[in-house]
Amino acid sequence: MTEDKGARAPMAEPSDADAASAEIDAKIAALGDWRGPMLARVRAIIRAADPEIVEEVKWRGVPVWSRGGILCTGETYKEVVKLTFAKGASIADPQGLFNASLDGNTRRAIDIRAGEAIDAAALTALIRAAIALNLAGKARPKKT
Repeated sequence: MTEDKGARAPMAEPSDADAASAEIDAKIAALGDWRGPMLARVRAIIRAADPEIVEEVKWRGVPVWSRGGILCTGETYKEVVKLTFAKGASIADPQGLFNASLDGNTRRAIDIRAGEAIDAAALTALIRAAIALNLAGKARPKKT
């Protein structure tokens, strides 16, 4: 009996999430300085906070993490890695991670500079609070 080497199972198409994750991987690799490992570190913390978090890429290559809506973005600038929480002004921050965009009515951000550490437990708590806020908003009945 011979094996038909030409017959193969169809390959699954990569999902949008797989493509976004690959694009974020490439962005991290291309940074070439402290920002790459820092973005990778905060990304790992964010993804570990909830297995249903979705990675996306928007606005010319900006990593975005969502669940029930946008949780936060991960932008890189010359001096900082910035995590901007879409609804940060509505999230309790008992550990005081938010240190940027503090005057706005909606967003809050965390600017991380070279050599700074990130409190993984506090960031995890912020991510989970952002998820709870997004999901609570989805559960409200629509007004008619």
